[in-house]
Amino acid sequence: MIKIMFVCHGNICRSPMAEFVMKDLVRRAGLENEIFVASAACRRDEIGSDTYLGTREKLDEMGIPYTKRRAVQITKADYENYDCIVGMDDENMRDLQRLSAGDPKKKLHLLMEFAGEDRGVADPWYTGDFDTTYMDVLKGCRALLKRLHSA
Repeated sequence: MIKIMFVCHGNICRSPMAEFVMKDLVRRAGLENEIFVASAACRRDEIGSDTYLGTREKLDEMGIPYTKRRAVQITKADYENYDCIVGMDDENMRDLQRLSAGDPKKKLHLLMEFAGEDRGVADPWYTGDFDTTYMDVLKGCRALLKRLHSA
């Protein structure tokens, strides 16, 4: 089974959005027994918090199922246990590089790189723009699934 973890600053906006979008794509592709998806935070700001309201509203609007959850922080053990760890922006990637001591197993990726773009996903906590974040997340997750499914 391939294990994917999406990571953002607080694990309440972008990474849970990516988690639930990817779970939906995996389910629709009939790959639930082949791909496991989770999310976590780089920082401790929101540990224990549920998915942010704006993210839940956007997922509702798009018909993406989600569950009540609590934000968690990524650990060194997660680096060992997951096959692919996907950050949302450069700050996340710096945090993940530190956590993994330089990514010796080459597991760290920026989400948009899967879509052929060298940029991060803007944080809707600051921008208020959940539409653009959703479009980036969907684009990145579709490209990631395509890469995994063709591998």
